[in-house]
Amino acid sequence: MIPCADPKAGYMRQREEIRAAIDRVLERGQYILGPEVDAFEAAFAGYCGVGHAVGVNSGTDALTLALRAFDIGPGDEVITVSHTALATLAAILATGATPVLVDVEPGYWTLDPAALTASISPKTRAIVPVHLYGQPAEMNGILEVAASRGLVVIEDCAQAAGAEYRGRRVGSLGDAGCFSFYPTKNLGAIGDGGAVVTRHAAVADRLRRLRQYGWNDRRETVEPGLNSRLGEIQAAILNVKLRTLDRDNAVRRELAVRYDGALAVLPMLRPSDRPGSSHVYHLYVVACEPREPLRVRLAAHQVLTGVHYPVPGHRHDGYAGRCRVANSGLSVTEALAGCVLSLPMFPEMTSDQIDLVTQVLTREASHLGVRRPSIPAGAAA
Repeated sequence: MIPCADPKAGYMRQREEIRAAIDRVLERGQYILGPEVDAFEAAFAGYCGVGHAVGVNSGTDALTLALRAFDIGPGDEVITVSHTALATLAAILATGATPVLVDVEPGYWTLDPAALTASISPKTRAIVPVHLYGQPAEMNGILEVAASRGLVVIEDCAQAAGAEYRGRRVGSLGDAGCFSFYPTKNLGAIGDGGAVVTRHAAVADRLRRLRQYGWNDRRETVEPGLNSRLGEIQAAILNVKLRTLDRDNAVRRELAVRYDGALAVLPMLRPSDRPGSSHVYHLYVVACEPREPLRVRLAAHQVLTGVHYPVPGHRHDGYAGRCRVANSGLSVTEALAGCVLSLPMFPEMTSDQIDLVTQVLTREASHLGVRRPSIPAGAAA
């Protein structure tokens, strides 16, 4: 069986180094916020090209704490997208702010800068662009709007560790960047983990307070905070994996080229690399109709796929009444929800595995009469 993602394969490839790192932590006897976290924060900040990184418990907490570090909360609005993991909206709602949802670009499926200006209200405080599937959002347009209106930009980099936009790592472009180290991510721990990176020293200092009850250096609570600490074992694992992140991302790009070539004959939408950017293919996502019969046929041949995401955030019952949809609508988002399909993608995929996936997909798509979906032109039109 070929899984959609395979974090165990990544562990097995680096097993000896990871076990040695874990043993080092266990023998040292300091398990929370110790030297491994310090080392990882310094290394990851340097990797991203910023001055500071603050390790936290998850990518969701990273977003929540980053928003709070900029005093975003009840009564404020934060512009983001509905075509994203629910964590993006959950984090905004956890601060008490209201997510305002704009559409994504039809070609790249990330936040459409053309939809921003009309969505801004007197309550707008921040923009959270999502670098979805490993694809950097169109940051120049987003940053221009933000600068003209005095808005904070917090990048959701959960799926894009190592991606670059015009020569700079994602996370270094806005006021802060938020990462998830969930096991399936490009830089994955063996458990939950996350980090916020920023060029602002004062923001980093506040994040370190907020992640641990609001304590200062004397363990006096300056403001309400959370318990959201990155553990030493996870940091030690991340220190091992960070050293091979660029290599792993290069392999993902090679696999994407293999997919592109093999699937070019099929009537489906394939990922588009944004000019001047470096996509890191956390997921290789195509769009086609009908999707579900194709998924069933692929699974019957031991090829497992995913759908990211079948229900837009604003259509989930727990979120629908708590978000505001921009007046320009979400036509691209709605269309993508019905046709996106994530193919197997992980650095340990073998040549035989990707050949099998493409052969089965080509055969079954032809048999089912799979067709290219119609995606609206979006706000830029």
